[in-house]
Amino acid sequence: MRMAVHDFGPLALIELRTGIAALFLLPLLVWRGGLRHFTTNAGPIMLVGVINSALPFTLFAYAMLSITAGMGSILNAASPLFGALIGYFWLRYRLSVGQVIGLVIGFIGVALLMWDKTGPHGSEAALALPAAVLGTISYGLAANYATHRLTGIDTCAVAAGSQTGAALSVLPFAVWFWPPHAPAPSAWLAVIALGVLCTGVGYILYFRLLANVGATRAIAVTFLIPVFGMLFGVSILGETVTAGMLAGCVVIMVGTALATGLLVVAPMRIKPHDSV
Repeated sequence: MRMAVHDFGPLALIELRTGIAALFLLPLLVWRGGLRHFTTNAGPIMLVGVINSALPFTLFAYAMLSITAGMGSILNAASPLFGALIGYFWLRYRLSVGQVIGLVIGFIGVALLMWDKTGPHGSEAALALPAAVLGTISYGLAANYATHRLTGIDTCAVAAGSQTGAALSVLPFAVWFWPPHAPAPSAWLAVIALGVLCTGVGYILYFRLLANVGATRAIAVTFLIPVFGMLFGVSILGETVTAGMLAGCVVIMVGTALATGLLVVAPMRIKPHDSV
């Protein structure tokens, strides 16, 4: 996204990303004989495409105009926090004391990152960072909705249908804001990789995780995103990883581990004194 967004702009980039993913997935869906799963659940599946792809993809693409890929990947890792919080208020999932502590810690980490970039040390990302956070909220909402409405539906149908819905929803905006110049070949290669690998293949795996382990644990795969986001940002794009980014990343990861139940806080047990 960081490599292509300056050439295409956020809306055209995401239209191509979701459109390529849909063209990759739909033939696979037909070959697997799962088209009826899409047609009979088209409404919920295409809605997931809007809130799990079109909206967060566009928000993160906009953020990538101003922030590094490493910073975006760290904020993306906050998705499980919003998934757990939305699940609590909407689907009435119970949260333990440790999970509540994790939510507080995780949101402190997000606030630290945003303060580091929008506080007295810099204001260039004043709109980009809130856009990325809104994207993570959309991911959390979509994960809960998909678990609630789409469990048991063929995962390839959900992946293909959601990308079709996302592409259709972004299309009129992308046409209006299509770039007036010809994007570079490297930008086109980045878009193709986004569509086929990061979206087409990635979402088949993601929706299978949703179906098998639930929303909160499925989006815990975002633990891996900061590692590779910062690594590729440094090695490919020449980005710099700051101490503030690393600190915020650690705080968010600890909070997310607690909030998703991957790290459990054992209750304190006080051994009574022997009677005299």
